[in-house]
Amino acid sequence: MAVWAFLLLFPLLFYSPGDTVVHTWGRTLRTAGSPLCYMVVFYINYLWLVPHLFFEKKKRKYFLINAALIVAALGIIFVWWECCREIFPDRPPHVIHITEKPHNGILNIPPPQQMLLFYNIISLILTVGLSLAMRLSDRNKQLEKERIEIEKRRAEDELTNLRAQINPHFLLNTLNNIYALIAIDGDKAQHAVEELSKLLRYVLYDNQNAHVPLGKEAAFISNYISLMRMRITGGVKVTTDINIPPTDETPVAPLLFISLIENAFKHGISSTGTGFINIKLTRQDNCVTCAIANSYYPKRDNDKSGSGIGLEQVARRLELVYPGRHEWHRGVEKNNTKYFSVIKIYI
Repeated sequence: MAVWAFLLLFPLLFYSPGDTVVHTWGRTLRTAGSPLCYMVVFYINYLWLVPHLFFEKKKRKYFLINAALIVAALGIIFVWWECCREIFPDRPPHVIHITEKPHNGILNIPPPQQMLLFYNIISLILTVGLSLAMRLSDRNKQLEKERIEIEKRRAEDELTNLRAQINPHFLLNTLNNIYALIAIDGDKAQHAVEELSKLLRYVLYDNQNAHVPLGKEAAFISNYISLMRMRITGGVKVTTDINIPPTDETPVAPLLFISLIENAFKHGISSTGTGFINIKLTRQDNCVTCAIANSYYPKRDNDKSGSGIGLEQVARRLELVYPGRHEWHRGVEKNNTKYFSVIKIYI
């Protein structure tokens, strides 16, 4: 609206000091017809013609209506101009006018009015183009906003599905471990079931939000490691360094590291019962680090002690929850005998 107000009042900047107030405002009123018509053409296009015709693939009708609109606006501008000139003449009434000869310009229009006609035609065409460009820009912004919203909802749905897969995947692996423990020590297996109930309470109830306090997640990981220790023999050395206080409220995605720890217990133990597993979870400033190293004993294809989807879930969740804010280095070293995985998350 500020632009239209400027166009309407623009002629006031060029009045002569000797002009009377009547003549000054009369000339301003006369020239106001053009910007008023531009404004009407602009908003008719912006609010109706572009969204209802141009966007609906009715472009021929759109251009025909605009052509008629421009012709009508030109007629209104010239009628307005003549009426205002009659009411507010440029020269005082006592000045005797010398009869001017008619001109043979376009449609016998005098040269000054020919320039005015040409100026208004170009201005109206530019006004139509401006309204179309602005409406296209607005639509593109809206489409981009909708695309981002759809992509966000899709990512949230995918993340929800991934989290829904984690619970049965975690439960399956834990039950497999307890099943193996039953054959070794029934008392330990019974205690393991009790520990499992505590873990499931966290899995089913405490981690339903998008993020959980790091202190709770660390306690859950410690309980899980304690449960896994029950089934391993003395030939496997498990060392942990979980330097996270229970009161740490740093928000992290729940169950993000558990698949890595499951993987360590799955591939870090051989049939002979030897190996090592090192687990370290720390937070320094705004960086949470989970570093795991274990002896590497690849499972055979017929080993069904896991579904094999855990690491894929971790990678996808990192992309969705921490895009551009995480690092994950992993691989096998020392002649294919040691596997390492280090995840850094920047909160």
